[in-house]
Amino acid sequence: MEKNFKRTLITTALPYANGPVHIGHLAGVYVPADIYARYLRMKGDDVIMVGGSDEHGVPITLKARKEGVTPQDIVDRYHAIIRDSMHELGISFDVYGRTTSETHNKTASEFFRRLYDNDKFIVKTSQQPYDEKAGEFLADRYVVGTCPRCGKDGAYGDQCEACGSSLSATELINPRSALTDSPVTMKETTHWYLPLDRYENALKQWILEGHKEWKTNVYGQCKSWLDLGLQPRAVSRDLKWGVPVPVEGADDKVLYVWFDAPIGYISNTKDLLPDSWEKYWKDPETRVINFIGKDNIVFHCIVFPAMLMAYGDNFQLPDNVPANEFLNLEGDKISTSRNWAVWLHEYLRDFPGRQDTLRYVLTANAPETKDNDFTWADFQARSNNELVAILGNFVNRAVVLTHKYFDGIVPEPGQPEPIDIKLREEVKEAVSRMSAAIDTFHFREALKDMMEIARIGNRYLQETEPWKVAKTDMERVRTILYHAIELCGNLAAAMEPFMPFSSRKLADMLRIDRLDWSMADKDQTVAPGTALAPAELLFEKIDDETIQGQLDRLERIKKENVIRNFKPEPQAADVDFDTFAKSDIRVGTVLECSKVKKASKLLKFLIDDGMEKRTIVSGIAAYYQPEDLIGKQVCFISNLPPRKLMGIESQGMILSAVNADGSLVVIGPTAPVVPGAQVK
Repeated sequence: MEKNFKRTLITTALPYANGPVHIGHLAGVYVPADIYARYLRMKGDDVIMVGGSDEHGVPITLKARKEGVTPQDIVDRYHAIIRDSMHELGISFDVYGRTTSETHNKTASEFFRRLYDNDKFIVKTSQQPYDEKAGEFLADRYVVGTCPRCGKDGAYGDQCEACGSSLSATELINPRSALTDSPVTMKETTHWYLPLDRYENALKQWILEGHKEWKTNVYGQCKSWLDLGLQPRAVSRDLKWGVPVPVEGADDKVLYVWFDAPIGYISNTKDLLPDSWEKYWKDPETRVINFIGKDNIVFHCIVFPAMLMAYGDNFQLPDNVPANEFLNLEGDKISTSRNWAVWLHEYLRDFPGRQDTLRYVLTANAPETKDNDFTWADFQARSNNELVAILGNFVNRAVVLTHKYFDGIVPEPGQPEPIDIKLREEVKEAVSRMSAAIDTFHFREALKDMMEIARIGNRYLQETEPWKVAKTDMERVRTILYHAIELCGNLAAAMEPFMPFSSRKLADMLRIDRLDWSMADKDQTVAPGTALAPAELLFEKIDDETIQGQLDRLERIKKENVIRNFKPEPQAADVDFDTFAKSDIRVGTVLECSKVKKASKLLKFLIDDGMEKRTIVSGIAAYYQPEDLIGKQVCFISNLPPRKLMGIESQGMILSAVNADGSLVVIGPTAPVVPGAQVK
């Protein structure tokens, strides 16, 4: 039997403040959480949504070292960018805090100390990665090496971004320090551990028996961890940046970020409600919902609940953890380190006033059950073919026709006909489905039902044809347009959780001051006699040029990544000088250059070699236009035996360097040289 709750506490995963948020974060966590929070508020529920920046992660210290600034400089910069961009997107946090706050420091320290004083930890001494050159222990992210799963270099000590495998630092092949690039050694250190195995039975009962309604991906991952058996997990680290371990003899040790960060939900709630925060955390009539991505499932379903069990004091465990899968970008995994992402603050700059377009597309393509792919082509298609052509089209027609025939005054309806009654029934059914979908965290399905209301409206206008009926029966037109405007009011309410800016714009056109969820299927949303505001377009088409600009940006990033990750080929075997000296390398001037017919890769050169002109065929057509090479000087091997290419005798080889992206760059002198001069 489902329990009724008095209030709901929504938490959202804390993003690392080592960079901005991207569309993967939004689709996985923040947009669905905001939809749910807005929906509950519209229903009149007591709900707060708590978020904030995780400012103590190892990626932050790595970024600070790279830029030559302090970790505080990094988190101050990115906390502001994240907070402001999410506010601009309409993510309606009641509080967006940070884990460097004084409140958080006190809360996390007190949490650790209570567990420490009550013997909830065990102490273990172990060998940990160490950088002899830097004189520091290395957290997992400070260890890099070759992935044992896919063989790619650059894997971290906790994860390989190339193949997505979870790793440990000791698994890496040829591990080295990210600080100094020195080989990693192992050194003994002592830390406190939370013995998760003590809470294994309680967690099994709570999750496997008590929450079978959880999403399959969440329930399945929890079951896998519990079936394997839980192990003690370290709660401290040998680092200088973080919440200091609040016990004597713990110099240069801080709380491990996975222990520290979820306590941020509590400390941020304290900042919001210093006098009443406990009712949202300790009252059994409060429902706690954790919105996260799939990489955080174990922390929110096993680790943090075990922490709360150990702490006691009636802290409530989450009632649901609706984790999403990952969103990819143009067929490739989103990666902060590779800059392969659509960053929210950049999107808001490039697409001003189109916050709801992004919210809509990310919800329509949400990775609720499996990884999904964001493409700019799909973004444009959904914007133009759905938001503009379906939803915007219906609203515009309804409002424009009301202005045309009734001077913008909502008409008094006459007796409804069967088609009008059917319209109301279809709207109520769509809203009922939408509510059920939101209640069970199926936001993609709910969005389809919201859009179905607009489709119902378009079908209604097409079938009733008020522009034709106006020639013979204005009384009937009154009824038709009354119902059309009434449905616009339904849409304004149904849109609000998904697209709050467009919802407000539509409500203003309809002169609706306040929207609540009951208006989504209400029979009279706009009273007859209401003077509508002038019609405005809710959405505008996105042109091909704008989309191509985004694709060009990604192509540039792809090339930059190739160049940045370039590693030279191993040196070839040694040759003696006499062998090398047999190659006669000379400088020549390009007199003529043309493409070789029926050979897309070949260019034909006529070279002034200072003796007799010679012809050389070279496979660089993909990288140069012939006219760009005429007059240039190039280096070539002059004493290779002639050979025929596509029927043309080539009398040498032009020298080129292979760039990181595979392109070829012709080698030539940096200053003018007499044709025929030898390269020594």
